[in-house]
Amino acid sequence: MEVKAFIWRGESLALLDQRELPHKEVWLDLKDHLQVAQAIKSMAVRGAPAIGCVSAYGFVLGIKRGADPQEVYEVLKNTRPTAYNLFWALGRMLRALEEGRDLEEEAKAIEREDYEANRRMGDLGAELLPDEVRILTHCNTGALATAGWGTALGVIRSAHYRGKKVKVWVDETRPYLQGARLTAWELLKEGIPHTVITDSTAGFLMKKGAVDAVIVGADRITAKGDVANKIGTYSLALLAKHHNIPFYVAAPSSTFDLSIKNGEDIPIEERDPSETKNCGGVTITPKESPALHIAFDVTPAEYITAIITENGVISPVTEEKVREIVNG
Repeated sequence: MEVKAFIWRGESLALLDQRELPHKEVWLDLKDHLQVAQAIKSMAVRGAPAIGCVSAYGFVLGIKRGADPQEVYEVLKNTRPTAYNLFWALGRMLRALEEGRDLEEEAKAIEREDYEANRRMGDLGAELLPDEVRILTHCNTGALATAGWGTALGVIRSAHYRGKKVKVWVDETRPYLQGARLTAWELLKEGIPHTVITDSTAGFLMKKGAVDAVIVGADRITAKGDVANKIGTYSLALLAKHHNIPFYVAAPSSTFDLSIKNGEDIPIEERDPSETKNCGGVTITPKESPALHIAFDVTPAEYITAIITENGVISPVTEEKVREIVNG
């Protein structure tokens, strides 16, 4: 059963509220760009490709409601600073408006292209995996994070449907538990064998020889191939390098920001520290204790075995290869 994170209704956007999963499937009915912006900012929808698609429909709703285009753009743009698909999609919508093209059709094209890119990435990534493989993944990179199918989880899904014997280690991914709540939920619906682990278990599993590959998604990739992804990804890359385990990134070309060369220049989102102090709605720290919530980290290109895109596999990960593949 394939999952949908959002459904365009013509005059509104139906959005599966990912904050309520896996216990409840609650759909939000978003009618303007302000509601869409709040849904993105509050993590009702997350995952860079999904954020891009949803922001495009938010742009359509804002214009349909008669809001100023620049205001619509600014409100949506300022929701999440790291996810490049957001800026890429909104840029396309602005150009479509300036050129007098149908905005609804442009948003639908962004959604369709993302889904098709995910399917191609799934096929290309599945070819890299052996017939029997134990994969460790981080955060959620499935249908919930995209227009459908998924990036890193899409590779896993494609390998599974090809008949490969796949076992998935699912990092819980604190503090929002996107792995424990969302990735496990998707894998359960697909019937893919998996086990949820604490984030701190990954290194010991690698040491014991229980991990054959690590596959993650991305929120922004530079021209050099440095990758911003959910906090904890950099640690996994270091562990994989030490244990000689291939470390793969799966992301569509819309995630690449070729205007930035080095990962140090990627804007990194810091969220409300109270999110670190809570788990599942329960406060887990002393009230007086300060906290820090850095939402993303950056993995340098030299720690990445390959980046899987819809245009091909980038390996080795160099600026020359990145530009060659991304530009088609």
